[in-house]
Parts: sequence; C-alpha cells; structure tokens
Amino acid sequence: MDWRSVKFDWNRARAFLVTAEEGSLSAAARALGMTQPTLGRQVDALEEELGVVLFERAGRGLVLTPSGLELLDQVRRMGEAATGVSLTASGQTQSVEGSIRITASEIEALTLLPPIIAKLRCEAPGINIEVLGSNVAADLRRREADIAIRSFRPTEPELIAKKISESTARLFASSDYLDRLGRPVTLEKVNGADFIGYEPPDTFVHSLNEMVGLSVSRTNLKVISPSTAMHWELVKLGVGLSVIPDRLGDAEHGVERVLDGVAKPLVFPTWLTTHRELNTSRRVRFVFDFLADELAVPAATSTPAKKPRR
Repeated sequence: MDWRSVKFDWNRARAFLVTAEEGSLSAAARALGMTQPTLGRQVDALEEELGVVLFERAGRGLVLTPSGLELLDQVRRMGEAATGVSLTASGQTQSVEGSIRITASEIEALTLLPPIIAKLRCEAPGINIEVLGSNVAADLRRREADIAIRSFRPTEPELIAKKISESTARLFASSDYLDRLGRPVTLEKVNGADFIGYEPPDTFVHSLNEMVGLSVSRTNLKVISPSTAMHWELVKLGVGLSVIPDRLGDAEHGVERVLDGVAKPLVFPTWLTTHRELNTSRRVRFVFDFLADELAVPAATSTPAKKPRR
C-alpha cells in the first residue's frame, strides 16, 4: 500500500507511533498522558480507516504486523517533521516569558541547581522552569528538554554545546568510618575498605582501579545504587567510601577526602547543551546564558577547608 496517498488523523497516527515504540497500550497511554481505552480506540480507528491490522498480541505486549512495520517508517518521518515544525516555531519566539525544561544529573539537580533557579526566578519571573533530574541523558532532539547540563560533549549535529568548566570528584568517607578503618595512609590500606558502588558495578570497579589507582574488586562493593544522592547520604552515615564531587564533600562537616594527595581525583567537564534552532529563542538564549554565567563560577577553593572532627 502507498501510505502517502492515505489521509488520516495525526492524533491516531501519533497513538500508533507511541504504541509501537512503547510495545503496549498501557505504556503508550502513560507516555501520552491519556487513558488506555481512549488510546485503544484511536489505534482501532486508524486500523479501520486504513483497512489493515497493525498489531498482534504477544503475551501482555503488542508486536507490529507487516503492515504495521511498513506504516511505522512513514509515521515516524511524520513525527520527526512535526517536531521540526515545533522546534522552528519555538526558536522564532522573541518573548522571554513561558516555560523551559532543564535537565541535569540527579546530584546536580538536587545540590547545584536550586540556588541558581532561585536567582533566575527573581530575574525572570515570567519564565516557568521544569527541572528533570536524571542520570539518563534526555533526548534534546525529541524535545525531552530544552537545555541540558551534561558531563560530555554531544555529537549530534543538531545540538550546540558550550564547555563551562571542569570539576573534580574523589573518594570521600565519614570521619567515623575512617576512624574504624584505622585512618589508612596508603592505597593498599584502602583496598580493603567497603565501597558504595554505581551501576554497572564492574565498570565502576574498573574506573576506580584505572583512574584512581586502587586495586579493588567487586567484593568491595557492599552497596550498589545508580543514585549519586543515595551515595552521598550513605557516605555521610559512615557506610563506606564513594566517589563524590569535591564541592559537596569539602563543604560537609564530618566527611573527609580519602588519601588526599595520594589517590588521584577524577576530572570531568560541564557542558551546557541546547538544540540549534531553540537557541534562536530569546527565552532559551536568556536561560542558556544565565546558566553559563552561574555554572562558570568556580568553587570557593580547590583545597578542603579545615573542618572540625566530630
């Protein structure tokens, strides 16, 4: 069938596209913010309008029929075109009022962005801000966010990025835990410590050994979590060692650098990224420049302040 000659409702086409991408009506309904029966009716109506079956049931999910697979490519291109129109329209607005979505890693969203957003709200009260704190990178091309704060440079040609700064992170532990550990002064002594690990754990262990200079194994990981905020709380409670940004660890009483001057710090950049077309918007340009200025402010010091022992 030549799908280009078929005229159908875009809402139904979008319902089909998201259902195909999510793999079930329930997941697609959540993604679109509608009820499952409503979504099901839209897909059924599209099938009736086209006179073909688009999905077959497979357990609790759905799989595309040959006709559905053929249609999917066409509808996906329609979705990309619709996104392009939206991006162009958003990029041309000259108002600094409206909504903007900023994405950052979980720990940055919790500890770095709040004072910046408070200042931004004072300077531009007409801008409504949505913050997406996640360690999974949002897709700016699909408008999952307008501006991203990332530790890597994007490679997509549609995106533009500005390197703002470089930060350091290193092993931190509570003073109490270091006392229990005997206050190690060599890498060899730290190799027997308890660690709080990230996922995937094998990659985390490899990074510790390769970049910090340790010789630990997965058996050292007593707690594993993808959440940096969880790591930070567990470090403060004396559960073990973990890699924490210096700006957090150095400011917390009762938490210390581990083997300062012996173990190598991790250095990571901060990139501010946005879509090339969105960057022509006054609102996005204003927020982008504002974030660039605020994030470029260096930490108060690169040397840990003297903190009283508990």
